[in-house]
Amino acid sequence: MRGLVPRIHVLRRAIDVVDGRGHRMTTVDDTRTIAEATAPAESLWRHLRYHIARHPLGAVGAAIMAVFVFAALFAGFLTRFDPVSTNAALSLAPPDAAHPFGSDFMGRDVYSRIIYGARISLAVGLGSTALGCSFGVALGLASGYLGGWVDLVVQRLVDIMQALPLLVLALVMAAALGPALDNTIFAISIPLIPYSARVIRSNTLALREMPYVEAARAVGMSEFRIAVRHVLPNTLAPLIVLATAQLGSAILVESSLSFLGLGIPEPHPSWGRMLSESAAEYVRTAPWLVIFPGMAISLAVFGTNLLGDALRDILDPRLRH
Repeated sequence: MRGLVPRIHVLRRAIDVVDGRGHRMTTVDDTRTIAEATAPAESLWRHLRYHIARHPLGAVGAAIMAVFVFAALFAGFLTRFDPVSTNAALSLAPPDAAHPFGSDFMGRDVYSRIIYGARISLAVGLGSTALGCSFGVALGLASGYLGGWVDLVVQRLVDIMQALPLLVLALVMAAALGPALDNTIFAISIPLIPYSARVIRSNTLALREMPYVEAARAVGMSEFRIAVRHVLPNTLAPLIVLATAQLGSAILVESSLSFLGLGIPEPHPSWGRMLSESAAEYVRTAPWLVIFPGMAISLAVFGTNLLGDALRDILDPRLRH
């Protein structure tokens, strides 16, 4: 936050003014102070416009994710119906003015369930990504910085975890833990660990030989402090890009687990479970039950991928020119 807060130095210039009677008065000119105070904000907007013009697809991805975040935060204000309340009179009702996305076989409003489902998808995506990256950063940093037998053991564990695809390992973990929100977050975070561990380890191997690390050792700084204070902050740029890409994967895996009945249980609205309940039986008679949840999943994954590609181009110095 230090770099985002402008430091305003009060630079005032005294100006002598002579009025019509010949009296000398001293005034203070704050023009320069005001100009310097507003310069950082103008520079921030200039950089933002530059990146939007340079990476328009990234801006589209950011806008898509902003819409989903807004819907998740203000779901109660954007909907008129309870996503779990049923109404037999509205069973399989087509889209209309009151129910723009129609109703499902139990008379529940599909629009409300998709809006509230954004909370579930983002909570699972962000939670599993944060948990997986946290474990991955710890393992990758220890493996790359310490080396030796620690590196050997950690990398063999990572190889074992990467032997199974992400979805297959998540299925195994979800089946063992059972369908629940917390279990789903944990089950998806486990397959994400080796990817972040690999990225952090590769960057740590290069950074631990840098001159500033050797200088920190020369002044007597502990190895733990060097790793956490000097090595870890320089690995965050590729980690941010990886975490953005993993967010889309986590949302897609959560939908897949819910589709198979191993993810978020009822009565919580989940995009994957909405497809599971409707895809086989109502795809011909009520296609809106499949179209709208599928569009929500596709847009969420599409937005995170676009945003991740743009962040990679911005944060990677090899791709800036």
